[in-house]
Amino acid sequence: MKILLIQKKKLKKFEIDKLREECGIFGISNHVDASALVALGLHALQHRGQEGCGIVSFDGTNYHSEKRQGLVGDHFTNSDTLKKLPGNCAIGHNRYSTTGETSLRNIQPFFADLHMGGLSVAHNGNLTNALLLRETLVKEGAIFRTTSDTETIVQLIAKSKRDKFTDKLIDALFQIQGGYALVLLTNKKLIGVRDPFGIRPLIIGKLNNSYIFASETCALDIVGATFVREVKNGEIVVIENESLKSINPFPKQKQRPCVFEYIYFARPDSLINNKCAYEYRKNLGKELAKEADINADLIVPVPDSGVPAALGFAEQSKKHFELGLIRNHYVGRTFIEPTQNIRSLGVKLKLSSTKTIIKNKRIILIDDSLVRGTTCNKIVKMLYENGASEIHVRIACPVIKFPDFYGVDMPTKEELLAHNKDIQEMSNFIKATSLKFLSLEGLYKALIGEKRNNSYPQFSDHYFTGDYPIKPYDKIKGIKVKQLSLLSGSSNS
Repeated sequence: MKILLIQKKKLKKFEIDKLREECGIFGISNHVDASALVALGLHALQHRGQEGCGIVSFDGTNYHSEKRQGLVGDHFTNSDTLKKLPGNCAIGHNRYSTTGETSLRNIQPFFADLHMGGLSVAHNGNLTNALLLRETLVKEGAIFRTTSDTETIVQLIAKSKRDKFTDKLIDALFQIQGGYALVLLTNKKLIGVRDPFGIRPLIIGKLNNSYIFASETCALDIVGATFVREVKNGEIVVIENESLKSINPFPKQKQRPCVFEYIYFARPDSLINNKCAYEYRKNLGKELAKEADINADLIVPVPDSGVPAALGFAEQSKKHFELGLIRNHYVGRTFIEPTQNIRSLGVKLKLSSTKTIIKNKRIILIDDSLVRGTTCNKIVKMLYENGASEIHVRIACPVIKFPDFYGVDMPTKEELLAHNKDIQEMSNFIKATSLKFLSLEGLYKALIGEKRNNSYPQFSDHYFTGDYPIKPYDKIKGIKVKQLSLLSGSSNS
């Protein structure tokens, strides 16, 4: 049988039917083992991006950069690689591309020599007006080497006529729109920035006299650092000479973090508002049970994402929890898959069922979200083939009807299962006995114990409501990412 190596981009419809995490960022100042600690932090944040990883360090005189395609553990556990990254300050990045092609030169952190000295930037998120800005910058003579929106930020900083770096940065920030978290490294400063709505996460930690910026608290745990606080929405935090300075240049407004950090993106052991993400997900399952319980024999989660919600559902409904599906953790996001005509085997490479547990059972199948429905369809089919008598699918979030523009890679509106289908039609598509979703009211009750503020929502919940905190300017203008001629085809330089 002919075997093909299928890359992740080609597997979107067949691999795991999930929203794709954004990116992971980590930065540390004033530590003799800065690069090694960044590598450990990125390892903890590996779930946020698997396409590429990179580290930039500064030794007091020179910057050093190492970038690789693939996983952190495949490249930055080697002592010889870390020796190439000397210095007491370093930043790092795990990439999952939402804009720009998968290319080595698109892997962050980016570095540029500016008039005021060297600058390195790592970015999690997406700028909704990057392409509009890029067109203007190119017309004014700017030269771009990548297709990443992060380079737009670098270009805007370089273009600023202000004298101080923080002022140059503020100039750039007032021109960009979107959801973003930035970690920047200069020859004097380590800087963290969060967008005015706080859509993308960024936290501050401390290890002895060293300050740390990271996407999640799990990255602090792995290096033995303590959690200090979140970077506030619209805040610039400057670390210089072992001291922390806070700058708030934007008009004050209430925070609207991405609701999917609570539902899926954050690692279960990461803290969000002083509570583990795992606890929020159990609460989602409990509320789902209150709204959508049904007579059944077993509660079965889709591993691993559906496990916390399923436990909460089982606890609330007093029904029996079983691992009716087993995940193969040795199958990565890029794997060898049989030819096109039997591509459906892709799900079976990742999941199998415990046949004797599910046989002749009425099952409540729990997952955290339903996007395209393609994988859920295959899971339901597998469970029926292995003897399940009924399969009632319960989803621990509301119906996803709208795409994201703030750093989450997800299908277009037209590709979403709910685009042109009602609940019954969606149920028919996945071949379930029944299908129910958590209500929007239940979502808010589970996460914060209060109703949604319809005039100013507590979360960026546009996935369900279409209520976007920031207009997707590039989308409105119909501008698309254009591959650079040098990067077209098979070039990977």
